[in-house]
Amino acid sequence: MPIPKAELHLHIEGTLEPELAFELAARNGVTLPYPDTAALREAYAFDDLQSFLDLYYGLMAVLRTERDFEDLADAYLARAAAQGVRHAEIFFDPQAHLARGVAMGTVVDGLWRALGRSEATHGVSTRLILCFLRDESADSAARTLAAAGPYLDRITGVGLDSAEVGHPPAKFRAVYEAAAALGLRRVAHAGEEGPPEYVTEALDVLGVERVDHGLRSVEDPALVARLVRERIPLTLCPLSNVRLRTVDTLADHPLPAMLEAGLMCTVNSDDPAYFGGYAGDNFDAVRSVLGLTEESVRELARNSFVAAFLDDDEERRARYLAEVDAYVF
Repeated sequence: MPIPKAELHLHIEGTLEPELAFELAARNGVTLPYPDTAALREAYAFDDLQSFLDLYYGLMAVLRTERDFEDLADAYLARAAAQGVRHAEIFFDPQAHLARGVAMGTVVDGLWRALGRSEATHGVSTRLILCFLRDESADSAARTLAAAGPYLDRITGVGLDSAEVGHPPAKFRAVYEAAAALGLRRVAHAGEEGPPEYVTEALDVLGVERVDHGLRSVEDPALVARLVRERIPLTLCPLSNVRLRTVDTLADHPLPAMLEAGLMCTVNSDDPAYFGGYAGDNFDAVRSVLGLTEESVRELARNSFVAAFLDDDEERRARYLAEVDAYVF
């Protein structure tokens, strides 16, 4: 059994495997521009973030009903559980669905059908995080938060994703202030393709409690020192970084140096159907390619639970941490 871990950076739409995409397309009368699953899988080759996003948003056309979102989440949770995930904090992109005429309730209720029984079915506790698309307007983000109002009992926090460059965090100051006033936790993608300054801005302007990616933080020694001092978790996604060319090869990934510097790093899968691996696959890859010691792997697993939004259930967090401490490689 793989080491117990929490997954803190996972886009549920990015778990859409080609086989399920074709199944949902047939169910909903959607014609995909690929002859078969093999051709679609071949299309999962990207030059950069934008080329990935173009396919990612295009394939969402197959997600129409509550059952579709339920099946999507259930398939992810089954795979995650098999790879040692004990707790998953799952991102979803409501604007991408609202723009297609799919209601907020369809998305949240469908996901919750799977999440609500996940612990009983898969042994995985869950949280749901609503992400704003940063290449959409701040007004659109505000409307999205308002539309989520009836479902906030099932939404733990807000995040910020999609195309980073040219869309600084400060653009979303107002909606993050509104989310904070509602008691929602706050995370944001920063420092993936964008500069280290975006990480600083996410902390200072948006008040984020975790930085999603944060890879380019290493370019700013003062920022690294701050992240270490304030114990700000970074939700790194190594296989994603390679696939989207933010690092040339996995061997070039700065994870070992980041751990050595004292950064609170976690390892996650991002969009695993597209990037070649789920959470356990990412752990296995960094351990084998980067030569991480068993204790470094244990540190990554511990960090994931420390960084999880489990403040309302410290007993659960303690139980998960005990599992990590007791794990025998």
